[in-house]
Amino acid sequence: MAWAASSLPTDKSRFICIYPAYINNKKTIAEGRRIPLDKAVENPTSTEIQDVCVAVGLNVLLEKNKMYPREWNRDAQYRGRVRIQLKQEDGNPCQPQFPTRKAVMLYAAETIPKLKTRTQKMGGSDQSLQQGEGGKKGKGKKKK
Repeated sequence: MAWAASSLPTDKSRFICIYPAYINNKKTIAEGRRIPLDKAVENPTSTEIQDVCVAVGLNVLLEKNKMYPREWNRDAQYRGRVRIQLKQEDGNPCQPQFPTRKAVMLYAAETIPKLKTRTQKMGGSDQSLQQGEGGKKGKGKKKK
């Protein structure tokens, strides 16, 4: 199952496409979301989808300059498409827990919020609030 770097991009017939819009909770179904709203993620990026899929052992290709056709915003944040190999040449799934593209999308949406980049962003804002409160307490202690 190990792929040589040269053979990976040439045989894309077994690779499915996943755009970030498919799992974005800011999108409607008409705008391209393909999973339930309660399971979707806020503004996922193609690199986050790639990181999650590589970590679980899927063969992944990241195409940075591709855009989802229904995406009206042309910013770099919304660019990118992830190609994932779901099935082997004999038609069997590469990973038994991912028989369908929807299973991959649901897994990515479930796992992306747990990424270090996501948790650090959330933790960083909490720390800045705590530092502000701590600074006030510190000034009070200095006066004593």
